[in-house]
Amino acid sequence: MSTLSKPNIVAVIGTGTMGRGIIQILAQSEHVSAVYWKGRDERGSTEAYTSLKTQWDRLVAKKRLTQESAEAYASKIICCSEYSELSASDCIIEAVAENMSAKREIFQHLVRVSKPEAILASNTSSLSITELSSIASNPGQVIGLHFFNPAPVMRLVEVVVGIATSQQTIDWALDFAKKLGKDPVVVNEAPGFIVNRMLIPMINEAIGILAEGVASAEEIDKAMRFGANHPIGPLALADLIGNDVNLSIMETLHNETGDPKYRAHPLLRKMVRGNRLGRKTGSGFFDY
Repeated sequence: MSTLSKPNIVAVIGTGTMGRGIIQILAQSEHVSAVYWKGRDERGSTEAYTSLKTQWDRLVAKKRLTQESAEAYASKIICCSEYSELSASDCIIEAVAENMSAKREIFQHLVRVSKPEAILASNTSSLSITELSSIASNPGQVIGLHFFNPAPVMRLVEVVVGIATSQQTIDWALDFAKKLGKDPVVVNEAPGFIVNRMLIPMINEAIGILAEGVASAEEIDKAMRFGANHPIGPLALADLIGNDVNLSIMETLHNETGDPKYRAHPLLRKMVRGNRLGRKTGSGFFDY
């Protein structure tokens, strides 16, 4: 079992929004000595690394970060193209798209290359940790570490416990999250966990209100910001999360529970088919 008595070596798989955010947190932590970063290919990892380094350079230019710190953070990151390069990691965090088939394929690789005591974690926002742990040779060492977007800013991490996850792994994950400056909550695996089980259906309802012509997107978001004191309206939040992710979570909730209240609204499906995914495509319920 990995320990936090010394700085850990951590690997992340995924170079999307969440992967980049988690890498930033890890590189900036004194409790992590090295960060291995694997994307689909070497080019993807290198481009993501360059983007993150540019972000640190901008902070240096604004005098919000020292040059020495920026260089130290960047020097911790090792971009990888092969799973075998992750073998020294104390913890490997999968942070790819919310698709069980893709995650299962990655875990099958990780089982072959990870050392026996390594923690295998998934940043899934709704999928089964129990199913992923069934692939592992040490299922007790598989856990969910669900960071929230933007990961460097949001304080919450849902520590998701599968049916086989050991108490030792739970304790490690809680300690790890706290040392990264996060406030973790323990969640026994259930569809959508805590936040997304409440949040995504709310977004789906806001989409329904928009589709019915009750109010414009701007007015819906204004109502929730000023009437419920939300820092961001539900449709702007949908665009921030990504409408493909919103649809995936709604489908998981519906498939797992069979409850019709979790049916994705047809407008959400149409948005995804039209590639109006939100901020990452430049167009969603709002334009960016």
